[in-house]
Amino acid sequence: MKKSIWFLFLLITIGCSQKPKRLPFLGNPIIKGNDTLYPKIKYFSFIDQDSSVITNNTFENKIYVADFIFLSCPTICPKMNFELNKVYEIYKNNPKVNFLSHTIDPERDSIKRLKEFKTSLGLNENWHFVTGNKDSIFTIATKSYFTTAYPDEKEPGGLVHGGGFLLVDMKKHIRGVYDGTNPDETKRLINDIKLLLTE
Repeated sequence: MKKSIWFLFLLITIGCSQKPKRLPFLGNPIIKGNDTLYPKIKYFSFIDQDSSVITNNTFENKIYVADFIFLSCPTICPKMNFELNKVYEIYKNNPKVNFLSHTIDPERDSIKRLKEFKTSLGLNENWHFVTGNKDSIFTIATKSYFTTAYPDEKEPGGLVHGGGFLLVDMKKHIRGVYDGTNPDETKRLINDIKLLLTE
């Protein structure tokens, strides 16, 4: 009996002493005194499918998943949209979780076209499809999200972009990168969002 009580006490002690798992902070940090400062998403201002201005402040006290796509993409974009929609279906009723898809083809992906695309998917207000100045979109892709976006006439569709989903926390830090064409990575993203919501 005493052994059973001791074993139970040991399990409780171990359980209480273990810190909950936390997602890593991505990017090269800056050390200032005793503080470690991780990169944040730089200020941005784009226009979404409803002609609303979308900035960093849109995601105040929210986490969001970002990606870079274009609607006439003949390669990975349809697969990415399919996979991210799985994540959306899990969290679509949670206002703390948003989605931000940037078009890297603003000339062809007009506001009207983005609106029609979003409507065709039956998405709610938690998912924004944004457009803007092409250079600004390319810059934020490479400088803030550490992904790829640039024109290349030799590539299908004339554009190159990374196929990752980027998980951003409430303080604008990137906390995870996921292959947007891999269903196993989609599952990992779903689980990591759940974990991030507990922080």
